[in-house]
Amino acid sequence: MNSHLWICALIALSFASGMAVESVRASKADSAPARVTGIGGVFFKAHEPQKLSEWYKQYLGIQLQAAGNSPTSPSFAAFDWLEKDDPKKEGSTAFAIFSDQSKYFAPSSSQFMINFRVVNLGQILDNLKKAGATPDAKIESDANGRFTWVMDPEGNKIELWEAIGK
Repeated sequence: MNSHLWICALIALSFASGMAVESVRASKADSAPARVTGIGGVFFKAHEPQKLSEWYKQYLGIQLQAAGNSPTSPSFAAFDWLEKDDPKKEGSTAFAIFSDQSKYFAPSSSQFMINFRVVNLGQILDNLKKAGATPDAKIESDANGRFTWVMDPEGNKIELWEAIGK
């Protein structure tokens, strides 16, 4: 067989192997018990977010950075850590201060929101719907994973985050 056919065959085999591995990974995630695995972030509103960010920096050493240029863009810090059961896997917990004018927490009127890291987001959403909750209709995806929101029975908005590869 000439070298071009071998290269094509190897590429095809590599692609097929990658698809098989991804299929197994995806099916493992879908069959994992649906649960919260930790706190992905703590978000709250402030009357003077920039001033409060400076306070956290000065007195607690938390270096917050702006997440955008808008007056309502939050400032945040990420606390990095390693997974307890697999120290090769990294994770982080966000701490964010939002303007009290931010609509990100809507329709909740709470001053805070918790982001929970979850496994098997689809099953969690199914469970919440069966319990009578109304999760947000959209699931957003980005480089960090998949996100959606739900209101708890007291009207607090909760963010659910299924991290990619974690």
